[in-house]
Amino acid sequence: MATTLKAGTSWDDAWRRCLAVAPEAFRDDRALNLWNSTWQDDGRALPAATPVDGSPIAGPPRLDAAAAHRAVRASLDQHRAWCHIALPERRARVAATLDALAEHRELLALLLVWEIGKPWRLATADVDRAIDGVRWYVDHVEEMVEGRVPLAGPVSNIASWNYPMSVLVHAMLVQALAGNAVIAKTPTDGGVSCLTLACALAAREGIPVTLVSGSGGELSGALVRAPEIGCVSFVGGRDTGAAVATAVADLGKRHVLEQEGLNTWGIWNFSDWGKLTATIPKLFDYGKQRCTAYPRFVVQREAFDAFLNAYLPAVQTLRIGHPLAVENAEDPYPELDFGPLINAAKAKELTDQVSEAISRGAVPLHRSAPDPARFLDGQDTSAYVHPVTLLDPPASSPLHHAEPFGPVDTIVLVDTEAELLAAMNASNGALVATLSTDDEGTFNRLAPQIRAFKIGEGKPRSRGDREELFGGFGASWSGAFVGGELLVRAVTQGPAGERLPGNFPDYYTTTQRA
Repeated sequence: MATTLKAGTSWDDAWRRCLAVAPEAFRDDRALNLWNSTWQDDGRALPAATPVDGSPIAGPPRLDAAAAHRAVRASLDQHRAWCHIALPERRARVAATLDALAEHRELLALLLVWEIGKPWRLATADVDRAIDGVRWYVDHVEEMVEGRVPLAGPVSNIASWNYPMSVLVHAMLVQALAGNAVIAKTPTDGGVSCLTLACALAAREGIPVTLVSGSGGELSGALVRAPEIGCVSFVGGRDTGAAVATAVADLGKRHVLEQEGLNTWGIWNFSDWGKLTATIPKLFDYGKQRCTAYPRFVVQREAFDAFLNAYLPAVQTLRIGHPLAVENAEDPYPELDFGPLINAAKAKELTDQVSEAISRGAVPLHRSAPDPARFLDGQDTSAYVHPVTLLDPPASSPLHHAEPFGPVDTIVLVDTEAELLAAMNASNGALVATLSTDDEGTFNRLAPQIRAFKIGEGKPRSRGDREELFGGFGASWSGAFVGGELLVRAVTQGPAGERLPGNFPDYYTTTQRA
């Protein structure tokens, strides 16, 4: 029975540590914005609550459009100086930043727990992937930038809240390593303190980083359309991504836009059910709040009973709870598959979508109940959603055609290969997909017809690390692909007339298969 927080892990503990480690970036009651090489006590700090238990934490200090434009102009000045810094010096400064991040790994992870609800295992993994991934670039960047130069202006990063370190900080440091000044907008829904600490450590080493908060709509004029911006890197939903894509297309601006898609897992003439059972719990990491989650299973009808026999026992093993709640204060961190969703509003939205889908004909196959032993007595649990599995969500439901970004699986039954492919391609492009089949020939024949960038043969795919490339198909991606050397190519200038690998209106680079 969980009765207390693990010792030394309260939000107040984390905040005191932030003030001690980076006093230049934090005040007693707020985090600061970083621009013009200075921590600025500007913007309007919004109230915020942790998804873990609803208690108050530091919110983003939101700038207005005029201040954001000043920050962008100052970043261009930084860029013009930084792009002339020799590569060995850039490598040394980025490497020193990585050493500082490693020194404060546990504090960065604890901030992720409180700000975005990650269990300890996943929070530390997010920090470690950022550090290890950028170290790989430090070791290999020399050959990647040969014959290339930095962009004409800084790279503007607008990313979702779910991976502040392994996606956003990782990208920023590689962009700087390649010779660019970097700008990041803190995600509105969470991660401001973690990013503030990471940027403070980078700024101390002379990395030309700008960190600002504010409304996406209000700041887009500066962070997307401003002529000073050399490239826009975006990670988020399709609606916002489409607006960014339109703006950068009109301006002819370099861009990397990662957008959501409905990633699907197909089952066709398959019999290795033990392998599937072992895989299912891993697919629920972080409550499926990630762009490469698999919320849709497309199952051959005649194998449906065998699928359920493999799936249901696995999903019933999932562990959900307060990420820091323990029986005794000195106990190790709890082992969880996931904790809360990003906020109570998202939890209510998803719960309402499930209820509406059932009222319109979806069949509930599984609904988990909370385990009181994994929560503190009387704590707020409004941001928690427990796993749900639905059969045949109606076409009118968002769960039918869009990524739920939460622990809700949907299953669609099919009878023919044509139906299988149609169901797996329901969202006009995806980042990843998987096809489980016993026959190698069947996989080789069907996989090229699945509209996803990465396709797994009976195994999940992910963003990948280091040299592994990443992109999207159809509406899930716009602009240059990233990963490996492509991340550096996306934020540097090559020979005149170069066509970057990517998904552009007039061409598409071949996808990377498993």
